[in-house]
Amino acid sequence: MSAVRVRQHVNPLCRKYQTPSEPPLWDKVYANPTQPLHLDIGCARGRFVLKMAQLQPDWNYLGLEIREPLVEEANRLRDELGLTNLHYLYCNANNTLQALLASLPPATLQYVTIQFPDPWFKKRHQKRRIVQPELVNLLATYLAPGAIVLLQSDIEEVAIEMRQRFANHPAFLSQNGDNWLAENPLAVPTEREIATQAKGEPVYRALFKKA
Repeated sequence: MSAVRVRQHVNPLCRKYQTPSEPPLWDKVYANPTQPLHLDIGCARGRFVLKMAQLQPDWNYLGLEIREPLVEEANRLRDELGLTNLHYLYCNANNTLQALLASLPPATLQYVTIQFPDPWFKKRHQKRRIVQPELVNLLATYLAPGAIVLLQSDIEEVAIEMRQRFANHPAFLSQNGDNWLAENPLAVPTEREIATQAKGEPVYRALFKKA
């Protein structure tokens, strides 16, 4: 299958993306919806969670992505592989996440990854960044106690901002203090992580635990 071509960056605040997506029926998308859930926000082509779902069948994986063609392609590949612990949802996390998290079976959300999000360098565009205080509050509300949040970026400014927003919230405890994690704690790197490290450039990582 040839790769779907889409725009690299999508403005989540534009009118096209202001209609919230409906949460799925969890017992329709997962064989066992009560398994621990790993949520990947901004999953792009979804290869990271695809590999994780194959490695850990006793976890459910959910990838959120704002570019619909990528979601359609990812769900086709999931179906071809017959995976029943993986789902991709086309949505704008800014206006869909609260209803989505509220619909989950209690205490199932146990891991969240936000990896290499769009940096939006210009000052007037930074409100488009995914890690805003509202998102941190939502995760604080719905993550199970002891759940983990992994943040990664190849842009130090973006990584610092993400880390600070979680560090400022009393529900999250930093697992690496003011230092960056030297290695990815997960078994599967993202495509962006592989490309960044192949160029000899740093990846900035931070890990938080829900109190």
